Amino acid sequence: MRIIRRLADGELHSGADLAQALGVSRAAVWKAVHKAGEILGLEVRSVRGRGYRLVAPLELLDAERILAAIPHQARHRIERLEVYADIDSTNSHLMREAQQGAPSGTLCLAERQRAGRGRRGRTWISPFGTNIYLSLLWRYPLGPAVLGGLSLAAGTAVAGVLEAEGIPDIGLKWPNDVLWHRRKLAGLLLEVAGEAQGPSLVVLGLGLNTRLPAAQAAAIDQPWTDLDSVAELGAISRNRLAARLAERLTDIMVRYGGDGFGPFLPAWERFDRYRGEPVTIHLADQSFSGMHAGVTPQGALRLDMDGNIRTFQAGEVSLRPNAI
Repeated sequence: MRIIRRLADGELHSGADLAQALGVSRAAVWKAVHKAGEILGLEVRSVRGRGYRLVAPLELLDAERILAAIPHQARHRIERLEVYADIDSTNSHLMREAQQGAPSGTLCLAERQRAGRGRRGRTWISPFGTNIYLSLLWRYPLGPAVLGGLSLAAGTAVAGVLEAEGIPDIGLKWPNDVLWHRRKLAGLLLEVAGEAQGPSLVVLGLGLNTRLPAAQAAAIDQPWTDLDSVAELGAISRNRLAARLAERLTDIMVRYGGDGFGPFLPAWERFDRYRGEPVTIHLADQSFSGMHAGVTPQGALRLDMDGNIRTFQAGEVSLRPNAI
């Protein structure tokens, strides 16, 4: 990781300078560069007689920069901030930490996930140093049953942050997808544990594509996009973006604990891209088709089936637009 930090700027660095800075031999530098490239999936160019450089520069995550970019009045909501170069899954890590007593407000980010997870057991493609992989642990006196709308509330926060960054046409797809031009830009994963009457804990995970190489995204089975693909969009700092997301998501966690999903319903409706359109709901081995009739104040989806309204809870089903 030390060698990648030296090369992250995308500039050419000589073997001699790298060896001196890292306190190793030039042969060790050569091995470290090639090993890092192979393990992390980074493209490193070797220029004979001149040194090494990354083909694409990286803005690596920095805990101090992230905290400094969070307004002072919001910083107290983050009890602990962890940044990892490599991890199995930020959500899995915080679920384990929660069982060991990690405090509410623990925030975890990673440069890469070896076993990133999406909803319904899907793999979340998580290459090194390009996207946002973020998980937040929060504790509630409430029982798990009342947290069903939390992923929707969090979706409005993510959409709001991206809109504030100047990204047009941001949308939401029930229950946990953030879209740009109806292509998946980010996804949320909510995992809850606790007693039926409370208390409970929740780990909210966010995967946001900032730059996703097509070769590494080949396994994705639905239309996707990344921030780099948004036309006329200038470079967005990963650290600043992580800070904005942390600020808004912790605010959502606090407000949801007091007011539930109801206050977030207008924002959800503004970003909802499929209301009034034909959709299909997949539930285990059953499918239900109808018109997307919005969501309830608790976050359940309303499906109009020839005039009969049926509701579905977010944790049970998957929604697909009929055209896809």
